[in-house]
Amino acid sequence: MQLLSSRRWRAAAASAAALALVLTGCSSEDSFSYTPPAQVDGSLPDDTVASMQAAVDNALVASGATGAIVGVWVPWSGSWVTAVGTQDRDGGGEISTDMSFRIADVTRLMACDVLYALADEGTLELDANVADYVSGVADMREQGVTLLDLCNGTSGAGSSEPTTKTALLNTPDRIWAPLELAGYGLARPRVDPGTTFRDSDAGYLLLGLALERATGMTASELIAEYVTDPLELTATSLPGPAPAAPGDDPMKGHFLPAVEGGFTCAAPNDITTISSSSGFTDSGAVSTIDDLGRYIQAEARDALRGADAKPDRFGSPLPVSEKGPSWYQATGGAYLVGSMVGQHGWVPGYATSAYSDPATGFTVAVVLNDSTAGSRFAQQLSWELAAIASKAPAASGQTAPEFGLPFTAEQYHQSIADAAITCVEPPAE
Repeated sequence: MQLLSSRRWRAAAASAAALALVLTGCSSEDSFSYTPPAQVDGSLPDDTVASMQAAVDNALVASGATGAIVGVWVPWSGSWVTAVGTQDRDGGGEISTDMSFRIADVTRLMACDVLYALADEGTLELDANVADYVSGVADMREQGVTLLDLCNGTSGAGSSEPTTKTALLNTPDRIWAPLELAGYGLARPRVDPGTTFRDSDAGYLLLGLALERATGMTASELIAEYVTDPLELTATSLPGPAPAAPGDDPMKGHFLPAVEGGFTCAAPNDITTISSSSGFTDSGAVSTIDDLGRYIQAEARDALRGADAKPDRFGSPLPVSEKGPSWYQATGGAYLVGSMVGQHGWVPGYATSAYSDPATGFTVAVVLNDSTAGSRFAQQLSWELAAIASKAPAASGQTAPEFGLPFTAEQYHQSIADAAITCVEPPAE
């Protein structure tokens, strides 16, 4: 008996479903539609924009990035979508809001979207053991690690990033096998599964392999079928593994060479072209700022699932760390920051952060075109922008909801400035 469904079975099922739709006079488009929250058509107030512009400028200086693309949507007040800076350190090349970029760990949310969709339709079980679908992880069977643990970050596995970071930056054209990449994290000391959140890229790499095995489809096809097509994200995808830029009109990505005492900020390395296999279902997807905003707004509301779908994906979060603030939690592939749901992360060349409040639709998305400092500056910039924009007054005829965040803009503005990378002159030749 074959445990796992195959592409042939899925194709037959799809054909039968299509025939049924024809016979009943329905269309497949009737099965799902997404309508974003109502949004005031217009810019945010000038004072709010000026404060946000100062926040972006501060983050660019601190991070060493040459450019940023930012989207802030405040449904009761207006929006601000802008591109700041240039493609290169010498001032060459304007950045536009239409440019594509890598969305880093936001990809994790998409992998979990697929997991829940397959569970909801009965293709697999959330509590299925990882070893049922992925070879080479027999110890996970013994430990009782489930597919849901991979999504929630509770598998107990460590992170591959500390081992692979240098290789990812120095060999961007390398095509990685997901299990090989995950292996570095799996080799690290484990914690008991189901009890503690760990920021484990290895877990999301394994999740992608499990989803492929369960369906006979590639991860790229699964994300298209269950995420980007239903939400009409036409500029968002998980590309194939061949080394490529993140789209036909990309924002360039960089990292700064490390030297004694700091970094050579005057000569960033261009790493726009890499293989998506270096991130796969952990961090390999690409998008644009409008698509990213639309996606994270839908994601925070769990809009891809039915209103009564169980279990509640974001209902049982765990603390991100023992020493962190109580309002900073994680589950379902997401971080929960106060009332906002989202993700942040980095891949070679890019640092990305996107968060949304499910009750109001309030949404912030940010990308910086430099990954030298990891995700820190994008993460904190998005939170600073959120704190600023959350206080935007209601536009004429609108009413501002009761909405607040457990931190201040000043807090993260200062934190970003204090963490600024150190630029040093390159050694004389």
